[in-house]
Formats: sequence, C-alpha cells, structure tokens
Amino acid sequence: MSSSVKYPLTGGCDCRCIRYQLESPPLFVHCCHCRWCQRETGGSFALNAMIEADRVRLLGVEPEMVDTPSASGKGQKIARCPKCRIAVWSNYAGAGPSVRFVRVGTLDEPDHLPPDIHIFTASKQPWVVLPPGTPAVLEYYDRKQYWPAESLARREALLTKIAAQGTHAQNTVERNRDLQR
Repeated sequence: MSSSVKYPLTGGCDCRCIRYQLESPPLFVHCCHCRWCQRETGGSFALNAMIEADRVRLLGVEPEMVDTPSASGKGQKIARCPKCRIAVWSNYAGAGPSVRFVRVGTLDEPDHLPPDIHIFTASKQPWVVLPPGTPAVLEYYDRKQYWPAESLARREALLTKIAAQGTHAQNTVERNRDLQR
C-alpha cells in the first residue's frame, strides 16, 4: 500500500447514484484470479480493497444487496447500484457486514490501490502476467505472513467488535425467547 496516498478516496458507480469514500487505507488489497471472481466480474480477476465497513462512508443512495453463491458455499452479498447495477463492494459470510471488499475499479482513481497480493493464481488466465515484486500464491495465504502489523491490529480490533456484537445479538434472541414463554 502506498503511504503517499491521501485519504479519503472517493468512488462510485457509473451513473453516480452510489458514491462512497474510503476514510482510511484498506486492510489489504487482493487481486483474486479464482474462477468465481472471473465469472462474477466477467474479467480475468477481481481487485478488492478489504476495509472495515465503518471506514466506508456512503455519500449517495443505498446500494441494493444481492445474495450470490460462492465457492465456500456460504455465499456473499454484492452491493450493486439499484439503477445501473454496477457492483461497488461485497460482503462475505465470514466477516458479514463488518468488512467490505470494495471493487478498486469503482474508485475515481483506482491506480492508488494496486494489489498487495495475487491470490488463486493456480486458476489465473495464462496470458495474465504477474508483476515481479508483488507476492503471488496458488490459492489463499497466511495473513500473518503478508499483512502489515497495523492491518493485523485493526483486524484483531474488528474481531473483538464482531464477537461483542454476536454476544449482544445472542442475548437479544434469548431475551426475546424468554418473553415469549
């Protein structure tokens, strides 16, 4: 990730109904070459900036969340403009709505966020040439090996927050169940 990038970075869909800004650098930027990403984007890969949802400020209309299948079997929710249908980010089942995988190509200046890693290169298109100096792995990777310390710390804080929300949600369910008895 480039330290010279000034935040916030803005982006949105083609028709400009959805506008958003990234308030800080992302946790990490994946260039995913898996077949699912190829099919979903209609391209050779997906370039996603992984960032906490509370660091993405919505400036336009709310996106429509579309449930789609995923290789994990847990599905993902793709945020699309209700008018032009452009996908602006995804939420995967593992982190739920707490982490957004922002489509880098929807940024006004996408060149600010080159990939930190190329993943699932075992299924990359053979004519895609990966740049030297950027890590590339055949499938997924150990984040402790590749993520910067600051991103790992942010992830730990996020996991703590998600766990607390889960506990609160479970307590609410149990309280409601008790009230119904």
